[in-house]
Amino acid sequence: MKKLLLLLWMTGLGMAGHLWAQAPEVPSVIYFADMTLKLNEQARREIQADVNALYRSPNYFQIKLDRVNLYMPTVERVLREQGVPVDLKYLVIQESSLISDAVSTSNAVGFWQFKKGTAEEVFLRVDNQIDERKNIVASTRGAALYLKKHQNHLDNWACALVSYQMGLGGARGYFGDKYKGKKTMDIDRNSHWYLKKYLAHKVAFEGKTGMMVSNGGYLHEHPVKGPTSLSSLSKTLGVSENHLKEYNKWTSTGQIPGDKTYVVTYIRKDIAPTRPAISTTEPTPSASPDLSGPRVRQAQAYPRVTGNIAKATQPGQIKVNEIKAVRASRSGPITQLAIQTGKKERRLRRVNDLSKSDGIIEGQYYYTKRKKGKAKVSEHVVQPGETLWSISQKYGIRLHSLKAKNRIYKDKDLSPGMVLLLQDYRRRNEDVEIIRKSRPTTTPQRASANGQTQSPNTNTAAVSTSTSNHLPSTQEEGSKSIEHLIQPGDTLYALSKKYGVSVDQLRSWNGLDESSILKVGQKLKIFQQ
Repeated sequence: MKKLLLLLWMTGLGMAGHLWAQAPEVPSVIYFADMTLKLNEQARREIQADVNALYRSPNYFQIKLDRVNLYMPTVERVLREQGVPVDLKYLVIQESSLISDAVSTSNAVGFWQFKKGTAEEVFLRVDNQIDERKNIVASTRGAALYLKKHQNHLDNWACALVSYQMGLGGARGYFGDKYKGKKTMDIDRNSHWYLKKYLAHKVAFEGKTGMMVSNGGYLHEHPVKGPTSLSSLSKTLGVSENHLKEYNKWTSTGQIPGDKTYVVTYIRKDIAPTRPAISTTEPTPSASPDLSGPRVRQAQAYPRVTGNIAKATQPGQIKVNEIKAVRASRSGPITQLAIQTGKKERRLRRVNDLSKSDGIIEGQYYYTKRKKGKAKVSEHVVQPGETLWSISQKYGIRLHSLKAKNRIYKDKDLSPGMVLLLQDYRRRNEDVEIIRKSRPTTTPQRASANGQTQSPNTNTAAVSTSTSNHLPSTQEEGSKSIEHLIQPGDTLYALSKKYGVSVDQLRSWNGLDESSILKVGQKLKIFQQ
């Protein structure tokens, strides 16, 4: 009997060890927002213990991960819109595990765990009918406003994060001006527990966000201006009233008042839309290229990822376009990718055509072996927001080869609908082909309800036009642009991470060189797909 108990005990330890072995290892350097956090061994062990605890139950972790991947696209979008580093998204996991009606022992409620008074300070409605603390869009916007306010005083995102737990006065008393404006911090046993707990959640979930939820669904946002009810919306949206109640607990009565626009959420299982980080005006239809034809659709098969995709963040597990590669598990300087892959920074920069100022974006694929001189397909139709570098990565073709084949060397000379060659070289004096929508044929027209004329048989088939090989900058055509107002502490590198573009793109779009200095109040133009 004793031997049996001993065997069971040892088997239990082995299973626990197996589960813990799946937990990611806490690195000695963590990149957070615009900061570098250096962990000593004791702090690293403390954080590792918390990471291991999060992974201890695989079933519980998967349930939480599904909630994370359901709500995280919305959280990321709102944080970007509010100008808060997307890294702060892991804080909502720490606060509530993304349970909409979570209530703490101190009576803090909702996704971001607001008390009633604090919620009202950030313009959330909390009464016997509506509690926006339980609304993922409204509460995330409130949390962003709260964090930004504290960051304006503390000038350090790590301190601002701690202030979320302590309050601004508490954080000021705790930190003083020690870390104000600092971009590097040492994390040790004396560092605030709340920050270390956050880092455990960041390590545990980083690299696992952006995946499909187990049931294949995604969270759809439906803006509503009342008065109306979930019962009425269920008929319009084609989902059950109980389903709407489950995902909209912010309206306790099921009624939506007419004082402002509210966002109703529910699960859809069709193809999730690709949404820009910031909504902007759509391009004029008459100037748009036709980006729906078969020549365009072939690009959807790239990049081609093969191998053990479940372990894509580990070296030696996948190939992208038949080239050894890895998916970045964290955003930050290329040092982070070097640590992840065990490769030298210089080699990673060379095989990915990256400059020293380019950072790594979480979830993107990066090559660990040299790219090729040509792609598997002969051409690519340029999409809005694409760059020469992003196209070279998409097909695994070396950047200088792509430029040489097309005799195009700057991103400003790309325009949506342009056909780039990926195998052959463009002949000298050969015009660049651009796919555009054809103009309507001269068929009889009829007036629409608003007085505009319409053709009953408008021809939208793609036609090819040509342009000179030396093009003016047409980035604005077919692209969506925003303006970013430079704030204290903004850098090109931080902005490149925030908007998912490269530093070189920011310079090119705004006529900046390497010696240019950003000034508070300066406006930068940013193009997004």
